[in-house]
Amino acid sequence: MASGGYVLITAARDEEQYIGATIESVVAQSVLPLRWVIVSDGSTDRTDAIVESFAGRHDFIRLLRRQGSAQRDFSSKVMAIREGMALLEDIACPYLGILDADVTFEPGYYGALLQLFDENPKLGIAGGGLWDKTPGGFVRQVQSLGSVSGPVQMFRRACYEQIGGYQPVTCGEDAVAEISARMHGWETRTFPELKVLHHRLTGTEGAGVWKARVRLGVQDHRIGYAPVFEVVRAASRLRERPYVLGAAALLAGYFGARLRREPYQVSSEFRAYFRREQLHRLKARIGLRGNHEGGV
Repeated sequence: MASGGYVLITAARDEEQYIGATIESVVAQSVLPLRWVIVSDGSTDRTDAIVESFAGRHDFIRLLRRQGSAQRDFSSKVMAIREGMALLEDIACPYLGILDADVTFEPGYYGALLQLFDENPKLGIAGGGLWDKTPGGFVRQVQSLGSVSGPVQMFRRACYEQIGGYQPVTCGEDAVAEISARMHGWETRTFPELKVLHHRLTGTEGAGVWKARVRLGVQDHRIGYAPVFEVVRAASRLRERPYVLGAAALLAGYFGARLRREPYQVSSEFRAYFRREQLHRLKARIGLRGNHEGGV
C-alpha cells in the first residue's frame, strides 16, 4: 500500500466527449485521491455539468471554473493548474498528479504507481505508458522510458515544488518540467506495464495531426532541442502514423521556427543541460557510452 496518499488536478476545456470516462476511471481506483480539483478552463460545452454530476456523488472531486483565454495554448493550461493548486494547499501528501481529461486506465493504476514511487526516493516524475487512439485502434506512443507523457505526469510533491511547478510557456510545459526535474537530480520514468488509453493523439487538441506535429516541432525549438537530435527524433516518428508526413511536419515546424529566429522559452542554463543530455543519449545509441535515459 502506498504511503501518504495523493491529490490530482485536471485542467479541462470543452472535454464533454471524454471527461466522463476519465472520471469513471479515477472513481474506480483501488486507492482514491484525497482530493481531485478539476479546473474548467473557460468550457462552453457540458464539461461543467458532467463534473458536477460526479462531484455530487464523490466528495473528493471539486470543480473550479475559470475564465480561460480565448486562445487555446498551454500557458492557459498552466495558469488553470496554478489556480487549482490553491484548493490543494490544505492537504499535506507526498504526491501530486497532473491528469488530462481524455485518458482512461485500470483500477489498480494509481496504487501501483504510488508503490513505485515509495520504492524509489529519487523518483521525481512518473507515469504509465500511453496508447494513442487512431483510426485503426490504440497504438503505443513512441516514448523513451526516461520521459513521462504530459497527460499522466505524477510528481513527488517535493520535486514539483523544487522546480517551481509547470512554467507558463506557450507549449511544452510538461517537457520543461521533466527536464528541470532531471537538472535537479530527480529521476523521471515511464512504466509501460501501467497502460493508459489516450482517447486522441497526443498534441492534437483543437488541431489535425499535421498541424499538431508542426506545433510540436516549434515547441522543440523553443525548449532548446539540438538540430541533430531533432532529426533523430523525426526519424523515430517514422514508426507513427502518418509515417512520412508526421516526421516531415515535425521538421518543418522545428526548422521553420529556427529560420524565423523564434525566441527560446527557457534559460541558457536549461538549454545547455538539455543538449548535454541529448548528446549522452546519441552516444548511447551508437554504443560510445553507457545508457543514459532522458526524454526524446
